[in-house]
Amino acid sequence: MRVIAGKARRLNLKTIPGVETRPTTDRIKETLFNILQPQTADCRFLDLFSGSGAIGIEALSRGAAKAVFVEKNPRACNCIRENLTFTKLANDAMVLNMDVIQAMRSLEGKEVFDIIFMDPPYRQNLEQQALMYLMDSSILDESTVIIIEADLATDFGYVSDYGFEIARTKQYKTNQHIFLTRK
Repeated sequence: MRVIAGKARRLNLKTIPGVETRPTTDRIKETLFNILQPQTADCRFLDLFSGSGAIGIEALSRGAAKAVFVEKNPRACNCIRENLTFTKLANDAMVLNMDVIQAMRSLEGKEVFDIIFMDPPYRQNLEQQALMYLMDSSILDESTVIIIEADLATDFGYVSDYGFEIARTKQYKTNQHIFLTRK
């Protein structure tokens, strides 16, 4: 796994051993950032369920002004910090070692994010819990884009009940990216 483009281009990133994290493949990451390219420069990026931090690091490498990484696994947080140091992107990053809901609460009133990316463990409805929280949150506004990485079977029919609409869907062989905006 590596950084695809930008300041840290071609640098390899570490992941924690085992199956606790599920790193996004380089090909899917490249497709995602080709879609996000017009919005990435100088954006404020929130990476929920960060794992190794590869998505937020890619955003920083491509010009995001700031990235906040949220991961509750302490070993994964150490991995994110090591990757940020190695890529020399740590000055524009904050790593929160806590539950996603707790982290979003701690960010209330301090920051509004342009892009919120989440890649929760599949089939645990964690994305639904995060969206329920975001429904009334001040960490996003009407121009914020939320991207959820999920398996193909995940149903997002409920998002309109939370005040969001699906702006775009990108499907891959085994998973998908759902792009949401506020209604």
